[in-house]
Amino acid sequence: MPTYDLGLEHVSLAFATKTVFTDVTQGVFEGDRIGIVGRNGDGKSTLLKLLDGTQEPDSGRVTRRNGLTFGMLTQRDALDDNATLREAALEGREDYEWASQQQSREIVEALLGGMNLDAKIGSLSGGQRRRADLARLLLKDWDILALDEPTNHLDVITIHWLAEHLKNRWSRGTGALLLVTHDRWFLDEVCESMWEVHDGQIEPFEGGYSAYMLQRVERDRQADVRETKRRNLARKELAWLSRGARARSTKQKFHVKAATELIADVPPMRNTLELKQMATARLGKQVVDLVDVTQVYDREQGAYADIDPDAAALAASARSASTVDVVEPMVQEPQVFGSVAIAVDDADDPRLASAFGARAAEVAAEHGLTHHEPAGEINALRGTRDDADADETSAAMEITVSGRKILDDVTWLIGPGDRFGIVGANGAGKSTLLKILDGTLTPTAGRVNIGKTVRFAVLSQRLDELEKLGKYKVKEVLSRYKPSYIVDGKEVTPGQLMERLGFEAAQLMTPIRDLSGGQKRRMQLLLILLDEPNVLIMDEPGNDLDTDMLAVMEDLLDTWPGTLIVVSHDRYLLERVTDEQFALIGGKVRHLPGGVQDYLDMVEQLKRGEDPLGLEGAAGGPATGGDSAANGGGSADAASAATTTEPEAPKLSGKAYADASRRVSAIERKLEKIATQKEQLEAQMATHDPSDYAGLNELNGQLQALAAESDDLESEWLDLSEQMGQ
Repeated sequence: MPTYDLGLEHVSLAFATKTVFTDVTQGVFEGDRIGIVGRNGDGKSTLLKLLDGTQEPDSGRVTRRNGLTFGMLTQRDALDDNATLREAALEGREDYEWASQQQSREIVEALLGGMNLDAKIGSLSGGQRRRADLARLLLKDWDILALDEPTNHLDVITIHWLAEHLKNRWSRGTGALLLVTHDRWFLDEVCESMWEVHDGQIEPFEGGYSAYMLQRVERDRQADVRETKRRNLARKELAWLSRGARARSTKQKFHVKAATELIADVPPMRNTLELKQMATARLGKQVVDLVDVTQVYDREQGAYADIDPDAAALAASARSASTVDVVEPMVQEPQVFGSVAIAVDDADDPRLASAFGARAAEVAAEHGLTHHEPAGEINALRGTRDDADADETSAAMEITVSGRKILDDVTWLIGPGDRFGIVGANGAGKSTLLKILDGTLTPTAGRVNIGKTVRFAVLSQRLDELEKLGKYKVKEVLSRYKPSYIVDGKEVTPGQLMERLGFEAAQLMTPIRDLSGGQKRRMQLLLILLDEPNVLIMDEPGNDLDTDMLAVMEDLLDTWPGTLIVVSHDRYLLERVTDEQFALIGGKVRHLPGGVQDYLDMVEQLKRGEDPLGLEGAAGGPATGGDSAANGGGSADAASAATTTEPEAPKLSGKAYADASRRVSAIERKLEKIATQKEQLEAQMATHDPSDYAGLNELNGQLQALAAESDDLESEWLDLSEQMGQ
């Protein structure tokens, strides 16, 4: 038996209703970087507690090298509510102590940036407490570091920083890391081996998450396991890994040829054209158009936590920065301030509430505004209608709102079948944007045009709606819906959909309140899908789900024919289920042609003191539009700038228009043919003998020629379309 630095020897552990481990022997060597995956409830967190010594095994023993130090981040911190942030997270360190060393300074600025070091732990939000506990842990030296869901409550910028920190924390061959997380990008980026916890065992795999998926599919294929659904989902996810952004990186973590053979018969995840056609039939041409939208939060109100808690917390930190000990953040979130004048004739105008919060009534009274009576109800009951009074009370007053512009003159068009992902730092205003999109928040200025056929559903981070059903059993709740639905061309019952989301038939009799956090999250998604909306808005949909359940959810969303808007800090999930990504930064919605990495590049430029957003000097044009993004266009900021600097080309008419229209149709047919030829060539190259360099070069030359021809045709198509006014 190998001598581990920290290990389990023939360990067994069972709780009242579940056996967690059965005769497990496994351990950690110095230099290991291990990711731990498995279904919720299978024992991932329990494994860390066994290694930490806070959980005793029923049999067997936990071995530990003498003098070894073990630091663990649990999902619930043990911080003292009465301690200050400096006492709890920095353990009394003065500023010069943590700021004098680069590593400790980066940890504090990345995790505690914008937070008041004199604030009591009990006054912090759950996300702030999580950051404080993580900072406390990382500021110490440990031989082995165990992190249980460290990316929870972190934005994509901080997650990227944490990945780099963990990769560079120890020199190669020293230290050890145990990582439990559902963030698959993070696992692939940081880990060099994987443990899968399942059926009371710990099964090791070499390589990161991508390599684990390859080996798992091969294991399932050879063993011909009965878990057909789970196997197919794993193969589909592997297909995305090998065809998507991770496989295009310069450091692939699994053998491409082997992966290609395993997924040769896996169809594309989504038929984008077919889904868009279905969505158009269900939705019509208009979904949601944001036109010249500006949302300002009054700088004095400070009472919009119910609208956008992250933005409110950021504003509170900014207000207190000059008088208290606030840590300078690693990257300062770009903020735009200004004033907007609005004409208001009614104290109930929703723009007052969205801009001034709790001060709305006070502001209305200051300007002499009154509440209008509904002429169609109360006055009709009275049998009178005083038109003179109506005219008198309808005189509009101009009110100026001054403060932070969460959205600054944004135009964003969302069409049927669009699948858009939104990324941004905590406090950027993502929650505000979602509330404006679904019509629950009226912007300070601009228009929000929502299509007549639109039916919204919002998967929020909170489970308030589900909690109202707590006393009812799952079966009782499902009985309120239709007996069958069409999913992926097949008729399924609500019970079958429930099983697809990982529920067992026995759980039909379980009250909603007795479900676990992950089960409630899946139940929330199920009920939303059963309502058959055609526009689905998802705010951090990956919370409380394990990697297998994330794959199930993504598989369901692949066949979603409506419009999908997803906000997430999980870049793997975001790029997996959406076709276009956008960043909310500096008050603008900016297109990310290269995915989330484009956003991180912007942030890196800001960190270096550069101005990639054009906030200094002239402001950029409106943010991206749905049509240009859906057609693969570049940044609409650039497009907007182009339209303001170049004279508009004369539009075609008559015979010239007809000729151009025929040419456009011919180009579209030619592009379809070229796309088919490219797919055939790529398939030939995938199966070609890799040692036949001459043959591969010839095929590659043909592929490059087709790509060049396609580029020329696309340029001509764009020019003709512009001349035709399309």
